[in-house]
Amino acid sequence: MRLLIVDGCISQRGGDSRTKQLLSAYAEAFRRTHPEVQTETVTPQALLALRPFDPAMLDERDALAAVGAWDAPVFALARQFRAADAVVVAAPFWDLSFPAALRTYIEYISANGLTYHYEADGCHGDCRAQRLVYLTSGGDVEREDSLGVLYWRQLTAMFGIPQFDYVFAGGVDLDPAKAPELVAAAAETARRLAEEV
Repeated sequence: MRLLIVDGCISQRGGDSRTKQLLSAYAEAFRRTHPEVQTETVTPQALLALRPFDPAMLDERDALAAVGAWDAPVFALARQFRAADAVVVAAPFWDLSFPAALRTYIEYISANGLTYHYEADGCHGDCRAQRLVYLTSGGDVEREDSLGVLYWRQLTAMFGIPQFDYVFAGGVDLDPAKAPELVAAAAETARRLAEEV
């Protein structure tokens, strides 16, 4: 089993990142429950190093896709994502969604003909994972229409991954005294999700 960890915890809190605490709880529980698992991590540094696509880059990528050159370096992240058996994405709730570096990553893994394709009846996903879990935390309370959660829910469907789950540690800035309790409860939820896989 291959677990892909997409670590978008790029906040200035570093190891004290509240979202990072959720990710650590999930990853530790997953490894404990699945001792045979092989993990691959897309680090915050790797995300921040990604260059957003400009027109020339898009033309080059499209030309490679047109001849099925999926082994090209530009498709490395998409190949990694497609091959994972399980995926966990962690990112703080920023500006109603998530950091821009994660959005750039999404552009790299969204490769028509590799991670998804089109047929007459619409889009079909081609990824191997059976589940994607999205972990986030934010100062405000969780809302049903949280854009980050909705975005990843729809991406999960586009990639053909049948199950989507998320954990939102919300309201952590409303009363700083309650923040540790809220994060701990969310981390426990993350652990339970990891143990279910």
